[in-house]
Amino acid sequence: MLNLKELCKFSLFYDPFCMNKNLLLCCFIFICVSTFAQKKETADTLPFLEKHSFKELETAADIYYNKGNARESLKINIQLLKKGLESKNNYYIHRGYRNLGYDYLELNDTLHAKESFTKSEKYARLSKNDTATALSYMDLANIYAELDHNYQKALLYHDKSIALFEKLKDSASIANAHYNAIITALAAKSFNKAYTHILQARKLNDFNKEHFNYIGLDVLTGEYYLKKGNYKLANEYLKKAIKAAKKEDLPLELESAYLNLSNSLYLQKKYEEAYNMRLQYDIYLKENLQNVNNAQTETVSAKFQVSEYRKDVEAAELKNQLQAEIVKNKSVLNTILYIVCAIFLVLFIISLLAFRRRKQLVKKLKKRNLEIFEAKEQAEKMSRAKSDFFSTVSHELRTPLYGVIGLSSILLENPKLKDHKKDLTSLKFSADYLLALINDVLQINKIDSNKLEKHTTTFNLESLIDKIAASFEYMRLQNKNKLSVNISEKVPKVLQGNTIALSQILMNLVGNACKFTENGQISISITPENITSTKALLCFKIEDTGIGISEKDQERIFNEFSQVESENYSYQGTGLGLTIVKKLLDFSNSKINLKSKKGEGSTFWFTLEFLIVNAADKQPENDVLNKKLLIDQRILIVEDNRINQTVTKKILEKNQVICTIAENGKEAVEQVKANQFDLVLMDVNMPVLNGLDATKQIRTFNKEIPIIALTAVEVEDLRFEIYDSGMNDIIVKPYDMNKFLQVILRNLIVLNSKKMTSHLF
Repeated sequence: MLNLKELCKFSLFYDPFCMNKNLLLCCFIFICVSTFAQKKETADTLPFLEKHSFKELETAADIYYNKGNARESLKINIQLLKKGLESKNNYYIHRGYRNLGYDYLELNDTLHAKESFTKSEKYARLSKNDTATALSYMDLANIYAELDHNYQKALLYHDKSIALFEKLKDSASIANAHYNAIITALAAKSFNKAYTHILQARKLNDFNKEHFNYIGLDVLTGEYYLKKGNYKLANEYLKKAIKAAKKEDLPLELESAYLNLSNSLYLQKKYEEAYNMRLQYDIYLKENLQNVNNAQTETVSAKFQVSEYRKDVEAAELKNQLQAEIVKNKSVLNTILYIVCAIFLVLFIISLLAFRRRKQLVKKLKKRNLEIFEAKEQAEKMSRAKSDFFSTVSHELRTPLYGVIGLSSILLENPKLKDHKKDLTSLKFSADYLLALINDVLQINKIDSNKLEKHTTTFNLESLIDKIAASFEYMRLQNKNKLSVNISEKVPKVLQGNTIALSQILMNLVGNACKFTENGQISISITPENITSTKALLCFKIEDTGIGISEKDQERIFNEFSQVESENYSYQGTGLGLTIVKKLLDFSNSKINLKSKKGEGSTFWFTLEFLIVNAADKQPENDVLNKKLLIDQRILIVEDNRINQTVTKKILEKNQVICTIAENGKEAVEQVKANQFDLVLMDVNMPVLNGLDATKQIRTFNKEIPIIALTAVEVEDLRFEIYDSGMNDIIVKPYDMNKFLQVILRNLIVLNSKKMTSHLF
């Protein structure tokens, strides 16, 4: 038996201009019968629902919604809203309208969806509940993304929602907000933003089995990797999601996961597997569409019940109007139908001719697209090979550099080696320079591969500039220069922004000034361009009295591997510093400016915007380092390199830490089982058992101990794998000693606070 939608489709196919009266009568009877059945079902069901509490109703509605049964969800949410209105509870009313809004979205009833979300936001404000307000922001974000495709505005509301949840310290809701933001970012093709939200969601998500977000998160992660061309990881996450979704009977997640997996396999040219996955996708698509159709029928009946008392009067008035209008417009309608038929016939002939022409063009276009696709795949393959090469080389170089820099730093602090201080300083400077060179090459590779991300932190600007200036003290003395720092009093003390990018820009500009200036003056000045109550636009200027840059060189010095030509100056660098400066500023929506004349020095300047932070509300990061907390802490160092073992152990023992060494992951697992440690420093790449697998084994019997990844591999390549294995934090070798100790202290403080909380409760 055909349903209503199929009946209408059937009649239009055979008679597009004049629908059969008998068929219309059948449709009308179908609606009446459906409505009567719905009334009976509702009458039987709603008294039963009235016996349950608001929370029980909402939980039941959520379960039906997550399983794709919007029909049952809508039925329960109508009763839920009724309870809220009867009790005059603004918060309950907000929840009722919010749930109905999502039901209407599932039923493609966008008009009622918008109306419901608007009322939800209104009652959220009236309830004066921050959680409700945050949820409303998330709903508005979903509306702008789902209905209006205004992704920019949607992402702004997602950010507001996340910020409010973070203020409430509601980790579960933060994870859910990031989950929604991932969907919007992927739809907007904003993959960097999607990557950030995926990372945060996976880190915060407690895998609450009640709401099944952990399954959807795996689907979205797989979709992200599919978009980025990493088919291996895409397949892993999608298969994992399919397995879990089957267990929980979630047809919507299964539909999405099978579709993405089919596309991934197809792009890998695994056509038979892709076809099988497509068949599975079609099964769940059909099931979900059937649920939506059933729910839509339910919605029609519900609307009929609500407005039934009006329809009797309206029907009588409409009948008289229609009888008069039918007689008047019958001849006009017939004329219009004849004209439409004639136009349709002409269009059909034109379309037939155009189809033959289009068929030829499509054949040529397919051939051309195939050639373009093959060329694109080859280019992407070469790009991935280049990225993998840089990652491998960086690890091989950073590992011995960690030993050189660490040992030289330790030896510099030994008073017995005072006579060798100059030699050790030169050694450390050379190692730091080599590390900077490696970082420059990797930074260029990261920018070119679109892997660069914004890292926002709170910092003290004056302290940051002093640290940058101090790092060039050896070079300043070597070239007999004077370095001054001038920060306007109007510049706010504590700011929030991307300190990593700012530091890299200033390090390269100040470094160039020190290299190309001898017996001269170098100055760093910071002045405000525009200050508001919340933001500060600052101008950074680096001046020197060095060799200067000729006009012809000024046109090319920002290109990769370009050098300033000078007959009287022997210094040669990589030619990457200014390229990195330009690309980082482009990434931050700014630009580098230059004023120079050969032999008369150079001036570089740029502007960046930062958020102003009230120093009384939030202390800058990296300012607090209470090393006394390290005394008598037991730390396990898991490292296969003997030199690196020595360096890490000496740094910790200097702060009175009790250290134990494990040379591979297998030994680490045995040590944690047999002994009581406060923290584990885990190398990632090791023989016998690597750090990721060792951490997974430790987490099976000890979920509390902080485990910090200590790795020389470029962190972006392993970030997901590191956090998914169960590690708490990451330290990249070689590292700044204070930052190294600060990461350890931060994790120890978190562990101690958890222990205190468990004792209290």
